[in-house]
Amino acid sequence: MFVSEASHRIGKAIARAFAERSAQVVITDSYLHSLERAVEEMEKRCSEDFAGGGGKGAARAVFPILYDVTVKANVEALVESVVSRFGRMETLVNVAGVNQRKPAESITEEDYDWVLEVDLKGGFRLSQKAGHLMIARGCQINVVSLNTYRPLENVLLYTMSKSALGQITRALALE
Repeated sequence: MFVSEASHRIGKAIARAFAERSAQVVITDSYLHSLERAVEEMEKRCSEDFAGGGGKGAARAVFPILYDVTVKANVEALVESVVSRFGRMETLVNVAGVNQRKPAESITEEDYDWVLEVDLKGGFRLSQKAGHLMIARGCQINVVSLNTYRPLENVLLYTMSKSALGQITRALALE
């Protein structure tokens, strides 16, 4: 199990749920302190035998990896690191998402680039790189948003990026 940007909110909840069910979980974030805090919280939530995986609901292991979804060159190294450690990658959960809450007329080029780099391009790069390893056995989950289907006010970039990621998910499933 591999969960991108799993040190907070939705990603952390997904990773924790798998860890509590004795899955080996790789979590990433671009901030080391966030990763360390997330692992510490997961250790508390699982059992006393967290590292060994011996107790009821205990995780076998949670492996934090420092990773920034916006750095294209990191994707290959990240996937290779996971495969070399576990021999395979069976489940990928792309969770990364950022937002700029502002009216469309106030959106800058920098806002546009940042949101699409994290929400759309980061997820696509990871899906593409890991995908060839998962064709025979594996699944990918791309976390989108309710804004994908019914946008809210002042979240145009987020709505746009998550909608596109939803379409990427459908297209990848067809392939």
